[in-house]
Amino acid sequence: MNDPVLPNGKLPAALLRRLLAPFRHDAPDVLLPPSVGEDAGVIGIGSGALIAATDPITLTGREIGGHAVLINANDVAVLGARPRWFLAVFLLPIGTTEAEVEGMFESMREALETLDIVLVGGHTEVTSAVVQPVVTGQMLGFQEDGTFIRTGGVSVGDVVLQVGPAPVEGAAVLAHEMKESLSGVDPEILERAEGAIQDPGISIVAPALLATALGAIAMHDPTEGGLSAGLHEMAEASGLALRVDQNAALWYAPGIALCDAVGADPWGMLASGTLLAAFPGATTERAIQRFAEQGYAVARIARAEAGEGVCFANGSALQRYEQDELSRVLAKPPT
Repeated sequence: MNDPVLPNGKLPAALLRRLLAPFRHDAPDVLLPPSVGEDAGVIGIGSGALIAATDPITLTGREIGGHAVLINANDVAVLGARPRWFLAVFLLPIGTTEAEVEGMFESMREALETLDIVLVGGHTEVTSAVVQPVVTGQMLGFQEDGTFIRTGGVSVGDVVLQVGPAPVEGAAVLAHEMKESLSGVDPEILERAEGAIQDPGISIVAPALLATALGAIAMHDPTEGGLSAGLHEMAEASGLALRVDQNAALWYAPGIALCDAVGADPWGMLASGTLLAAFPGATTERAIQRFAEQGYAVARIARAEAGEGVCFANGSALQRYEQDELSRVLAKPPT
């Protein structure tokens, strides 16, 4: 029997579930253990809750220090906590210069200052184990009252809102990593995509904390696998089905243009910068109004139903992207 070779990108959900199954789940101080779809773990400390998240930046070397801060801050914020402390591991390829490292640390410092987060530790190393810079971040937050929100908190009848367009992060990485292959794209669109990490930005800390204040009962930060994977993970973690309004999805125009140029489906494209937040039906209108008042693009993207899986309003299934479209495109050999 052949041993299956894994594709580039995050592990398939079924494999990850199998790998996690043997681990202990009975530790009384672990309030939210690792599981598919959950953005962070939660540890009980006294009457409070320590929120802990970790994620690497592997698909791009552009502004990698700041990028690591933003994606890890998102993972803490969607549990309803303000990100407060950050650790970072920098693995740098042979040949890295001091100036290059200084640039990475400066982008990290700027992102930390913007979000009022403190660097508390980490590790730096030049190693032949990597061929481009890899930064793995760890973000911590603390809820004194012990409360937190999870991906799997959706109930039948709840409405899932999309706050912010997609695919912002995917567009930025495509613009930087495949610029030479995108010569046929309008230069203005390419320029907008290149700056997408800052404008419109990939941080969802502010809208996630607003959603918490508005009574969100579940949140998720769709990243690899795009909106598709994010919605599937939310449905699976909650043990129900989501019916998606295909026409309501919010799209980042430069991201759509670049997806078209490289033959990628935006539903499966790296989607940091988008927040999925679920609210009980009775409070949805108020939440939408408040998001709009704060200047956020917002839409009802899905409603929770009994069953399993994710489908469009016409009943056709929304494809689940186990491999992010960005990983697939970047892994394609040059033609």
